[in-house]
Amino acid sequence: MIALKHVLVATDFSDASDAALEYGRQFARMFGATLHVIHVVENVMARFAADAYPVLLPDLQREVEEAGEKRLLSQLTPEDSVQLHAVPVVRTSTSPAATIVDYAREADVDLVIMGTHGRGAVAKLLMGSVAERVVRTATCPVLTVRHPEHDFIVPDALVSTARA
Repeated sequence: MIALKHVLVATDFSDASDAALEYGRQFARMFGATLHVIHVVENVMARFAADAYPVLLPDLQREVEEAGEKRLLSQLTPEDSVQLHAVPVVRTSTSPAATIVDYAREADVDLVIMGTHGRGAVAKLLMGSVAERVVRTATCPVLTVRHPEHDFIVPDALVSTARA
């Protein structure tokens, strides 16, 4: 028997992340699980500390975090809050993969769902893959979703029609 109590969707607001959020909603609904949605914002202080005026960085960091939180909240529906007990999470980090894995561990997450961009080998070599790092280091299963690709989520009306 599969029992999911906490489902985590990691989002960077891309099309692949939007698809992952839809999967997360469906899994949370199907298993009566709590839906956690995390967005990791860049740590501006760490990235630009040597190049910028230190006085400006705290304000810039706050703006980046507030923008991430506002966008994350706009992704969640009233149904997410009421039925799925959605937990929006914004974290600041220089390592999104580690932050996602740490949160999953802290929140006792049973399944992480995230989009993957399917970058080529050279891009992956140069930039790495957040999804790949999460898959390798998470202590729970990770479902990666590509967009657009084969989808197994269909509207309820189509399921009823197909079964008839």
